[in-house]
Formats: sequence, C-alpha cells, structure tokens
Amino acid sequence: MNLKDKTILITGGGSGIGLEAAKQFLEIGAKVIITGRNQDKLDAVKKAFPTLIAIQSDVESKEEALLLFEKVKELGGIDILYNNAGVGVPPQNLGIANEAHFKGAAYEMDVNYLGVIRLNDLFMEMLKSRRESAIINTTSILSMVPSLLEATYSASKSALAFYTKSLREHLKIIGANVKVFELLPPLVDTDMVADRDEKKISTEQLVKGLITGLEKDKYTIRVGDSKLIYIFNRFFPKFTFGLINPKNTNVTLKP
Repeated sequence: MNLKDKTILITGGGSGIGLEAAKQFLEIGAKVIITGRNQDKLDAVKKAFPTLIAIQSDVESKEEALLLFEKVKELGGIDILYNNAGVGVPPQNLGIANEAHFKGAAYEMDVNYLGVIRLNDLFMEMLKSRRESAIINTTSILSMVPSLLEATYSASKSALAFYTKSLREHLKIIGANVKVFELLPPLVDTDMVADRDEKKISTEQLVKGLITGLEKDKYTIRVGDSKLIYIFNRFFPKFTFGLINPKNTNVTLKP
C-alpha cells in the first residue's frame, strides 16, 4: 500500500504509539489527523508538528464520534482510519466478582471493541469511495494468549481480533477496496505500562514494523515477541500460556 499523500486519522494520537505513528507517517509524506481526549496533549503535539490536525474526541462517546466524522468530512475526508486508542484497567481494580471488575470490563470493551466498530461504521462509506483505503485495528499479543492479570483487556482485544478478520473477509466478498490490517503489539514502552518491569519494545520499533507491514500489504502485522508467541502457541499452547503468565508475577488479584 502506498502511504505517501494518504490522509490518515489516528485515534489516541496525543501520546504513546499514536503520537509516534503520527510522527512517522508525516515523515513519509502522509497527511495526519489525530484525536484524543486530552486537549493539552493535543496542543503540545500540534505545536511540535504544525502540519498535522488535532481534534479533541473520545472514542467511547457516540456523540463525539459523530462530531468527529462531520469535522473530518469538512476537511475532505480520509484514506486510512487507524484505530489506535485503547485502555487497560489496572489489575488491582479487576478482582474477581466485584462491582469494580464489571465496570472495568465494560470500560475496556466500550473503548477497545465497541468504539472501533462505531468509528468503522461511521467512516466506511467514505473509505469505500476512495481508490485505495484502509482500516488499521490494533489488537494485542494478548488476543492470542490471555493474561490472568488482564483478563477482560485480553477479552476485549480477542473480540476485536475476530471482528477484524470477519470485517476483512466481508469487504472482500462485497468487492470493496478497503484493506483491513491488524496490528498485534507485544508489551510496548508507553505511560500505560510505565510501572511494569518487563521486556518492552519502543513505540518507534513498533510503528516501523507497522509501516513495513502496510507497505507490503501484510494484513496481519506481528511485531517483536508477538511473532514468537504466535508460533509457540500453535505448537506448544500450555508452554506459551506460561510465558504470558509467569508464576513469579508480583501482582496479586484481589478477591
């Protein structure tokens, strides 16, 4: 896929993976629109990269998603929708069988899964009207093997992975020219996991892998340890589950 001169909308673009993606897409000649909930972060990104467009929007909100669509339409539309925004509730708030557990699960599902479907539905006709267009959904290494400490986060990403595969095949069946990519990151060095003492890759490395996959039309893009986990899980699922869930973890679920 040719990325130069494409207009790309990145959700969650104010920091972390989304910010790095905006930077690298701009460097290869794409036009970039970012969204996020924090206006201060968006202002800082806009100051650092004046050529991009920043729009405050929360993917969890139906009303804000509709407003985002109208603003993007006024700007001339997009060629690529990159569903990068995601949330994870800290493990200590996800104890078994309590009210916080349900609220955390609902929040993760609303943002990580339903929020993606909402935006895809809103922008689908626009994307179908383009000569070459794409949707990028960010799932996770945990969509292949669940984490005991992030059970509902894993479930939300697994749901998104199945939806992504189904959406890709559906669009092929109806002859649409919208390509559907799935990005499966391992643990990435962002603020969301800053307190975790585990192996992480940089946002720069992840986005480089993403862009390489897009340019080669590789619809399932695994980066870093996600490649190994995919292979190990096919042949040694019990062993792989142990890699994702080591017994010496320092976080304990609350009852």
